[in-house]
Amino acid sequence: MLNYNKDGLVPAVIQDGQGRVLMVAYMNEAAFNKTLQTGETWFYSRKRGEIWNKGAEQGNVQKVRRITTDCDRDTVLIVVDQYGYGACDHDGEYYSCFHNLIMSDGPDESDLLPKRETLSWLYAAIEDRRRSPKVGSYTNYLMENGLDKILKTLGEEAAEVIIAGKNEGNEELIYEVGDLLYHLLVLLVFRKVRLSEIWAELLSRSSVSAN
Repeated sequence: MLNYNKDGLVPAVIQDGQGRVLMVAYMNEAAFNKTLQTGETWFYSRKRGEIWNKGAEQGNVQKVRRITTDCDRDTVLIVVDQYGYGACDHDGEYYSCFHNLIMSDGPDESDLLPKRETLSWLYAAIEDRRRSPKVGSYTNYLMENGLDKILKTLGEEAAEVIIAGKNEGNEELIYEVGDLLYHLLVLLVFRKVRLSEIWAELLSRSSVSAN
């Protein structure tokens, strides 16, 4: 299936669903087969001489969505859903390992830094918390108390947004909308509704899809 090099390895380019490159690592046949079997990324550490499961220790798991190879079948491209804070284990501030700027023709280096949509990131973080519960987590508290608790809290947050919308100034409104969006995402994760389904529904109502 793959053409491994003389060391029995192929480079694997990891990309998220929005097309952003997250990292590059190596796979041997065992790591590639484990990736196929588990639906999570596994790589070969040339330093340790063993295969390892991405995110197993720090929670930054990558769920595989699609795997393709290049023309020569000696490099693989893997599209993943990135969980946790991101792909960069060396610096938790960064979503992608490719954050060290060397050259830019733009006015601001932040233009080239990998970005992720906040809602997509928060959805993944909530989903990860449900999959790997932590003691004292408010998200886990909601999940453990079930749908009725989630809906009750969501209703309370919606009411607070309405009240904030009637008040002067925007600080309170911004804060309460943040709470509401978080609780909406908790509901979606609990019901296993993907954000992509919401985007598709919104697109179906837009003038773009009508043309």
